[in-house]
Amino acid sequence: PDAGNGELCIKVPSELWKHVDELKVLKIHINFSLDQLKGGLHFVVPSIDGSRAERGAHVFSCGYQNSTRFWFPCVDSYSELCTWKLEFTVDAAMVAVSNGDLVETVYTHDMRKKTFHYMLTIPTAASNISLAIGPLEILVDPYMHEVTHFCLPQLLLLLKHTTSYLHEVFEFYEEILTCRYPYSCFKTVFIDEAYVEVAACASMSIFSTNLLHSAMTIDETPLTRRCLAQSLAQQFFGCFVSRMSSDEWVLKGISGYIYGLWMKKTFGINEYRHWIKEELDKIVAYERKTGGVLLHPIFGGGKEKDNPASHLHFSIKHPHTLSWEYYTMFQCKAHLVMRLIENRINMEFMLQVFNELLSLASIASSQKFQSHMWSQMLVSTSGFLKSISNVSGKDIQPLIKQWVDQSGVVKFYGSFAFNRKNVLELEIKDYTSPGTQKYVGPLKVTVQELDGSFNHTLQIEENSFKHDIPSHSKSRRNKKKKIPLMNGEVDMDLSAMDADSPLLWIRIDPDMSVLRKVEFEQSDFMWQSQLCYERDVVTQQEPILTLEKFPTPASRLALTDILEQEQCFYRVRTSACFCLAKIVNSMVSTWKGPPAMKSLFTRMFCCKTCPNIVKTNNFISFQSYFLQKTMPVAMALLRNVHNLCPKEVLTFILDLIKYNDNRKNKFSDNYCRAEMIDALADSVIPAVSVNNEVRTLDNLNPDVCLILEEITRFLNMEKLLPSYRHIITVSCLRAIRVLQKNGHVPSDPALFKSYAEYGHFVDIRIAALEAVVDYTKVDRSYEELQWLLNMIQNDPVPYVRHKILNMVTKNPPFMKNMESPLCNEALVDQLWKLMNSGTSHDWRLRCGAVDLYFTLFGLSRPSCLPLPELGLVLNLKEKKAVLNPTITPEVMTGNQDVTSNPSSHAQQIGFQNLFSSSQDEEEIDMDTVHDSQAFISHHLNMLERPSTPGLSKYRPASSRSSLMPQHSSGCDITSTTKPQWSMELARKGSGKEQSSLEMSMHSAVAMSMHSAVAAPLSVFAKESASSKHNDHHHHHHHEHKKKKKKHKHKHKHKHKTQT
Repeated sequence: PDAGNGELCIKVPSELWKHVDELKVLKIHINFSLDQLKGGLHFVVPSIDGSRAERGAHVFSCGYQNSTRFWFPCVDSYSELCTWKLEFTVDAAMVAVSNGDLVETVYTHDMRKKTFHYMLTIPTAASNISLAIGPLEILVDPYMHEVTHFCLPQLLLLLKHTTSYLHEVFEFYEEILTCRYPYSCFKTVFIDEAYVEVAACASMSIFSTNLLHSAMTIDETPLTRRCLAQSLAQQFFGCFVSRMSSDEWVLKGISGYIYGLWMKKTFGINEYRHWIKEELDKIVAYERKTGGVLLHPIFGGGKEKDNPASHLHFSIKHPHTLSWEYYTMFQCKAHLVMRLIENRINMEFMLQVFNELLSLASIASSQKFQSHMWSQMLVSTSGFLKSISNVSGKDIQPLIKQWVDQSGVVKFYGSFAFNRKNVLELEIKDYTSPGTQKYVGPLKVTVQELDGSFNHTLQIEENSFKHDIPSHSKSRRNKKKKIPLMNGEVDMDLSAMDADSPLLWIRIDPDMSVLRKVEFEQSDFMWQSQLCYERDVVTQQEPILTLEKFPTPASRLALTDILEQEQCFYRVRTSACFCLAKIVNSMVSTWKGPPAMKSLFTRMFCCKTCPNIVKTNNFISFQSYFLQKTMPVAMALLRNVHNLCPKEVLTFILDLIKYNDNRKNKFSDNYCRAEMIDALADSVIPAVSVNNEVRTLDNLNPDVCLILEEITRFLNMEKLLPSYRHIITVSCLRAIRVLQKNGHVPSDPALFKSYAEYGHFVDIRIAALEAVVDYTKVDRSYEELQWLLNMIQNDPVPYVRHKILNMVTKNPPFMKNMESPLCNEALVDQLWKLMNSGTSHDWRLRCGAVDLYFTLFGLSRPSCLPLPELGLVLNLKEKKAVLNPTITPEVMTGNQDVTSNPSSHAQQIGFQNLFSSSQDEEEIDMDTVHDSQAFISHHLNMLERPSTPGLSKYRPASSRSSLMPQHSSGCDITSTTKPQWSMELARKGSGKEQSSLEMSMHSAVAMSMHSAVAAPLSVFAKESASSKHNDHHHHHHHEHKKKKKKHKHKHKHKHKTQT
């Protein structure tokens, strides 16, 4: 495989060709072994005493997209289907779980090992094959005997409770799709150190063991059920129905859409609409930040203008180069677009389309010896659209063109005026900016008037912004008090309403049938009425976000009203708590009475006789439970005239902790106590230093002293009685970091670093690492940054490595174009090496490194690198960089400066360092006298011999050290004929086809070679082995071709004599 760039080419002998013509079966046996495996399979071996089985040692397959080729030779594509026979020989104490039916288990003669034989008769892509081996406990589902659950030792009771609901999910999907579950069995395996929480593969799914929970846990239950339902939706669309290479959006969209239908049925319409709004807000924010998510990219001939994602810093042509955040948003947008299609053709037709796709796949899968039929099991964008057209008779091409074939969302700005002719003049504009697009098409507007609620469909055109809507209400406010709403008639106080207008409130696109953000202007009375009287969660949350701008007694009253209404959806009430806190802080000078929400909380949850003592916990009503744990957190955000948290609020929260009594409650109060710690942390304000005194633990502010005592007590209790998922420890660590940031306790990362070590529970580690990341940024600590980078490279858990990169990207120690002591050559080298050679086995990690590099340095050359000494002269007009022929490596002085045109900053050619994969080479020091002379010379020859990264005997005497691998420094290039070398000004990862990423198994050097911003001189000087990939994106000057060829030949010859 090394010779074939990770591809194994098998030649069929000519004498067997006639068998191929006769369509006879050829059997190919490949004997292989995995040595020092880095990706594809993850081994978890706890370092405690006992045998492997007693220690719970296990292994499972994992990876991002199609990663099966990491653990066995296969055609690793979603569109190449075949049937499978799988055999696994393991220790007698272990269980092997894989795809398909378990045919038999055979023990060896000495009874020490056993072999599991699995058969998967349904044609399946290699990418959907998986494996889990360990001392697993087995549970056959009591409701569906073909379903089996597996977990690690001693977790059987939790497994039983967690999976007890799964049969209902099966029933729901089979009912709406009018189609049976496609496989003969289903297996769920819960393992530790999971790569992702849910990994769906053919007839089995691998879950994180952290999803298991008992009947006492409230908060985790809906989250785990959602994970189970998600994985089952992907069994139908994603595993059974597979796809062509560029049509992933169809399967992600369908599985996300039917999962949404399950949510609507299980948790109710309000929860479903809240989820859709949440997903919509996420995709709108992401597209406006990055410039857009494209569901179905179509690539032209490789020119910059043909690249559909030139605004991104990575290529979207290959799934393995997608940023993890982009991929998450891609899945989010896919299911939202499916919902838009459903709005256009209606749900009944939509489900018929899904049924047709499943029926065709089902018929094709039963054709055992006619593999040409199996293509019916693959779905493509065109096939999906054809199916929609056949079933519904509707043409949805404009919708596909708008949301699938191009990226961007819509941003609407709306305002209105009511004129005396009883006409509502509505003005709706959509402004375009990066990540947005112009919208042309229908838009629904709902107007609530005195005489009822009226829907209007407006046609949004290119240049028309104004729309006149006639009012249906002749009556004015003094004539009528009972107002007909969508959900019945109500009495309404209309004294604050505009006397001339019958309008109560207006809603733009209430059904969320456009991917959009709406900013609408209406009076505070209209927002308050909308909040109090509407009963749709999305319609109520809009005014909650807007009322922060209207800090008036009327707004306060409307929000308090919502908090008291028990029939109001709990998410609206919890959001209202935080909005009320903001409004009260804006009105602090005029506020009378006890702190906001305190009297309400006392009335709802405290003893009648002693108001500062909370009642014994009883979480039978989940609505009250969520409100009870949210209100104190919102109260902690209150501030008095001096911008301090009121003393009585802090005392109140400390009393809640002190008198908390969970003895008679059948549910756990772990999450509730964790929220109390969060409330304590939120009450903290920055410390005021007197005479520059240094804060120590001896001279703490008395309030902070009380908070710290509680945190310490909680942390000590956690050691004796750990909470579920160590949620309390997580909150304590966050609270300590808040105290540090606000200057109350000395800022020190040592505590967090000890909690971040391998061996602690993953949630604790992530919380501790988050604190270290924040410390690195605030204190500009190079030592901690190095510690984090070391963890990224060496931590045993892939998920933790990914999370650290993600956290550093979101909270970076510095940003591009910022001066920072942390920005230095060594950091650039480390990240460059991580991107190009350190992460070939884990694409998610590699893409995370690319995101971090982009956040820190952007697309231009990092400012901390020395100026390039090659004297490349930029010609922006002709888009080429010409080598200055008077400068040659031999005559360069170590500190020569080359001034570059400041206006070309964005397109500056960067001399990026490329790395060898050899670990044992001598390295050169960037800090010694020679400056970067040896560094450049070393890289001039780097690409000459990607396959032999050994030591060079030609090494400058001054080179000793700790930064970079060393290669030969002699590179005689004496140019007598003034050759011109031109190179394309391609920005690294700007979306161009990068051949290194087409083939995941390219060597590290090859990967470096193609993704470099500016290749070193040797790239210009000779056609490297990979020039066939690069032909289409280097513009050579024809008039200099001959001269170049001569020069290349001479250079090659000289190089051979050196090595």
